[in-house]
Amino acid sequence: MEQTSGRRAFLTRGLAAVATATWMKSAFADSCPVLTPPQTQGPFYPGEREFGQDIDLTQVPGSPRRAIGEVIYVKGRVVDHLCRPVVNANVEIWQACASGRYNNPKDPNSAPLDPDFRYWAQTYSNRKGEYMFKTIIPGVYPADDQWDRPPHIHFRVAKTGYRDLVTQMYFKDHPLNDLDLILQNIPGEQREAVVVNFADSLPGFEPNTKTGFFEIVLR
Repeated sequence: MEQTSGRRAFLTRGLAAVATATWMKSAFADSCPVLTPPQTQGPFYPGEREFGQDIDLTQVPGSPRRAIGEVIYVKGRVVDHLCRPVVNANVEIWQACASGRYNNPKDPNSAPLDPDFRYWAQTYSNRKGEYMFKTIIPGVYPADDQWDRPPHIHFRVAKTGYRDLVTQMYFKDHPLNDLDLILQNIPGEQREAVVVNFADSLPGFEPNTKTGFFEIVLR
C-alpha cells in the first residue's frame, strides 16, 4: 500500500505539468495545431544514457523472438507553433511492455517483464520534422489500488532554441481514458492533441499492424 500510495502521489504532483506523404500532409493541412501539453515524466524515465538509436522496440538485437503484444507504428512530425518543421529534434520514448510493467527497478508492479521488448528508444526528426517508431501497445497498470492507467507512451522532445517537452500519447477510445487523472487534467483541445487514432497500416509496413500519427508542437 505504501508503494502504490507513493506512486499515486508522484503522478498526481505531475498533473499540472502534455504511411505516406499524402496521409502525413492531410493530418495537419486544415489548421495549425495547438501546442502539445506537457505531462508528468513519471518515475520510470530510464535516463539519457540508456537510449539507443534503434527505433524498432519489438525485437531485441540478436534474438529471433518478437515482443509480446500488438505491433504498431507511431509516426508524426515535430513542428513549432507556426507549423514549421523542427529539424533534428531529439525524440525519446519509453513505455511499459504488454503486461503493463516498466523495465525499471522503481516499478513495484509484479507483472512479468518481456525479455524480448526494448522498452525505450530515441530518434531525430528529419528535414521535414518527421519521426517514426515501431513498438507495441503497452499494457494497463495500477497507479494505486483504485486507479489503473490506460495504455500510453512517454515522449521527451528536445531541440536547442525550444523548450524541452515531456508528454504522453494515448490511444483513442480506450475505456480507461475517461477515468485517467493525468489525461483528464488537460484542457479539452490540448487533451485531444495527445489522444491518437490508430488504423490499419498502409502498404509498405508490416502486415496486420496499425499506424497512428502523433504531431508534436514545441514552444
